[in-house]
Amino acid sequence: MSSNLHSIPAASDRRPTRAQRSTLALSIAAVLPLLAAPGISAASTAALERRIAELEAELDDARQELIDAKEETEEAYQQAAAAEEQLADEGPAPADKITFGPLTIGGALRANYVLGTYPGRGNGPSRGGNGGDFELETFRINMDLKYESLVGKLEYRWYNGYNFLHTGWLGWDFDDGSQIQVGQNRVPFGPGPYGVSQSWFFDQHYYLGLADDMDLGIKYITSIGDWSLDFAYYNRAQWNGRGTSLDSARYDYDIVPWTTSVDPDGTVNYGGTPNGWEERNQLNFRAIYSLDDIAVPTEIGTSLQWGQLEGRRVDDGEHWAASVHMKNSWKNWLLATQVTRYKIDVDDNDFLNTDELVPMGAFDFAWPVATDAWIPAVSLSYLYETNQIPWLDSVRPYVEYSNVVKQDSDFNDSQLVTLGAAWARGGWYIYTDLAISDGNFFVGTETKDGTAETFTNIFSPIDGAGDFGVNANDHWNYRLNINFGYYF
Repeated sequence: MSSNLHSIPAASDRRPTRAQRSTLALSIAAVLPLLAAPGISAASTAALERRIAELEAELDDARQELIDAKEETEEAYQQAAAAEEQLADEGPAPADKITFGPLTIGGALRANYVLGTYPGRGNGPSRGGNGGDFELETFRINMDLKYESLVGKLEYRWYNGYNFLHTGWLGWDFDDGSQIQVGQNRVPFGPGPYGVSQSWFFDQHYYLGLADDMDLGIKYITSIGDWSLDFAYYNRAQWNGRGTSLDSARYDYDIVPWTTSVDPDGTVNYGGTPNGWEERNQLNFRAIYSLDDIAVPTEIGTSLQWGQLEGRRVDDGEHWAASVHMKNSWKNWLLATQVTRYKIDVDDNDFLNTDELVPMGAFDFAWPVATDAWIPAVSLSYLYETNQIPWLDSVRPYVEYSNVVKQDSDFNDSQLVTLGAAWARGGWYIYTDLAISDGNFFVGTETKDGTAETFTNIFSPIDGAGDFGVNANDHWNYRLNINFGYYF
C-alpha cells in the first residue's frame, strides 16, 4: 500500500547547516596564521587564542549536534519501517472512517470468485465448480477505541448462515510503550498476526489453530531493548457464535466438542451425542529479537504454548506447541519462515476410537485433525508501490508453501502451495490466489476417481476427504480464488 512514512522531517533549525559548519571551520583556519605574524602584541595574541578556543568549542558543539541529528534520522527511519510493517500486519489502508469522539467505526464487505476441482459442487464452504462461482464472503463491523491511555477493539462478522464475535477487548497503553489487553484477543504465536502468510488462504498453521487465533484472556505486550515480548493467559477459546454446528461457529480453529462419532472402520456418524474437548487455561509466551543494523534486517523468534483440555463425555487432556520463526527483509523483499511442533495429548475414547485424532472446528464445521505433527512453512513476497499508476497503490506478489507432517505413519501429510498477489487501492484490497493442495478441505473436493468427496469415511480415499487428519484422499486439488474486499 502507498505510504508517506519515509518522509522524515528535517533536523531542527537551531542546528548549523553544512554551509554554516564549513564557514566556522574556515574562520578558525584564517585566524591561525595571525598568531605567527610579527608585531602582534601579547594582549592581541591572548584575545585571538580566546577567540580560537571559542570557535573550536562551537565547532565541537556543531559536530555533536550533527551526530545527534544523524541518530534522530536513523531512529525516525526505524520507526517508519516499524510503522509500515504494522500497517502491513493490519491489512489494507482503510478509507475514511466514522468517528464519535474516541470511537472509530469501520468495516469491510468482501466477495469471492471461486473456480476449482469441485465435481458436483459439493456442500462445503465456497465451492466453485461448473465454471466458477461468485458469492458474498463476509460482512464485518469494526470499532476502535482510543481515549488517552485507554484502548480497545471490537469486530463482529457475518457469513452465509452463521455469525460470530471475531475480536473484543479493552486495554491500556503504558508510558513505556507496553500494552495490556483483556478480552477476546489474538494469541501471540508465530512471526506475525497471520503467521508467515501474505495470502487469503494463510498457511497450514492457521487450520491447526496456530495462526490468527482469537481466544478469551489477558495479554501483555512489551519490549526490552531489541526484544519484543508477549505474555498471555487464556481462560478459554473463542466464544461460539450463531450457526448450525454444536460449537464451531467461530473464526479460527479450536479444539471443540461436536455431535459426530467415528466407528473403528472409519464410518462417520453424524447427529449423535455431544462429545469432544474444550480449551481451558492456556499459557502463551513469544519472544522476537530484531537485528536492524545488518545488511538484511532480521527478526528471529520463538513461540511457546501449553493448555488444558476439558473433556465432554471423554477424559480430560492437554496440548502444547513450540515454534521457531524468522522474518528477513531486503529492500522490498520479505522472506518469512517457521517450523512448529505440536502435540495434543488425549486418551482413546469411544467416539473416535483413537488418540491420534481430535475434532477441530471453525466456520460452522468440525472435522478430525492429527494430534501429533510438525508444520514447516515459508512465504516469499515482494512489495511494489505503483506510484506511476493512478488506479493502483501497491501490489504484493507472493509464493507460499506449508505442510502438516504427521507422526502417525498411517496418515498422509497435508501440503498447501499458494501462488498469488494482493492488490491495494484506497479502501480496496483484492487477493488473487491459486492454491494447490493434497490435504486442505478448502481447496477442491475431487477424489482419486474424479468424484466428489462425501465425508462419510475417514479411511476411504473415495468417501473420505483431503483433510488435516487421516487425509485418506491424498489427491492434489486446485482452487483459483479472487477475493474482492472494500474496507471502510
